Amino acid sequence: MIERLDIAVRLVACGANLLLLVLLLAGEMRPGLKLPLAGLLIGAIGYLLNTTGGIIGLPGPFPLSDFASIFTPYFTWLFALRVFEHEPRRLILWGTPVLLAAAWLVAAFVLPHLHIGFYIIHIVGLLLVADLFRIALLERGDDLVEQRRTFRLWLPLLVAAQTGGILAYELITGRGSAMNGNPQASLAGAVLILAVVLFAGLTLLRTEPELLVRSEAPLADAEGRSESGGPDADSLSPSEVVLKDKLEAAMAEGIYRTPGLSIAGLAERLGTPEHRLRALINQRLGHRNFSAFLNRYRIAEAKALLADREHVDLPVLTIAMDLGYNSLPPFNRAFRAETGTSPSDFRRQCFGEGLGQN
Repeated sequence: MIERLDIAVRLVACGANLLLLVLLLAGEMRPGLKLPLAGLLIGAIGYLLNTTGGIIGLPGPFPLSDFASIFTPYFTWLFALRVFEHEPRRLILWGTPVLLAAAWLVAAFVLPHLHIGFYIIHIVGLLLVADLFRIALLERGDDLVEQRRTFRLWLPLLVAAQTGGILAYELITGRGSAMNGNPQASLAGAVLILAVVLFAGLTLLRTEPELLVRSEAPLADAEGRSESGGPDADSLSPSEVVLKDKLEAAMAEGIYRTPGLSIAGLAERLGTPEHRLRALINQRLGHRNFSAFLNRYRIAEAKALLADREHVDLPVLTIAMDLGYNSLPPFNRAFRAETGTSPSDFRRQCFGEGLGQN
């Protein structure tokens, strides 16, 4: 009875994966999301088919489906990070799939009896799940998009339960794609995969323009006006006008230089509920992350300091610390994202190639 129910759930999950794949890839999705989403769904289908074969007596695991399934944690991680607009470092982005592919070749053909590749695949997968959990929850307070904040809350819990649970089970038992040896565990894995697919379908399809299509809103400059002219004062409610004036006054006083400033802390200083400030910065000023909002002010002042002859000998690290950054790397990344160059190169461009690096 359990085996039949397991097969039924797996077939339904495969169909749901295929339907979601067709619907989303045929829509106006951001290009950066299409590949990881396709890899996520194809990998899930591969895992379902790979383990279904053993249940119904077919030879397995199947090489192609087994190979596709090992990338499911990676594509889940990459898809979620890009929905969160958190681009991973290039070394991790390209190095992880290469490591997984090499580990699979070792496990399948080179040293299958030593299980080295098996352990590498599962440990890497668990690390990706842990990193997704960390980014989704720890950076949730920085996210200004309400739909995405909900996505951050529930997706990592489902992924940790489904992908993390399967990887941990297989790692403990020492059997890859072998949950079908335990009918109850196999059924639980299939149900969790189906739950993730249904959650993704309901959440993403309902909020597709916000999460999947729009990559960025019109950015605001350091005075709070968007590139398209900013929010029309007539479109703001009286309370929004007052709050916007308070916000601009606080920014003019340099509150953005406060180290570790959060939107909750800023709301408290302005004497307003956090959700009202979050809505103003996101929906009226066009920012999707609070750190991006602060960086517009911080980088604007950094550019002025770097181009100022009176501060030509001021170290870049000092500028970064004075502007509220806890260390130099986050400042360098924010500055490069805003200007396309490093702070030191920007200073050299302002004064000529002959100026030495600080």
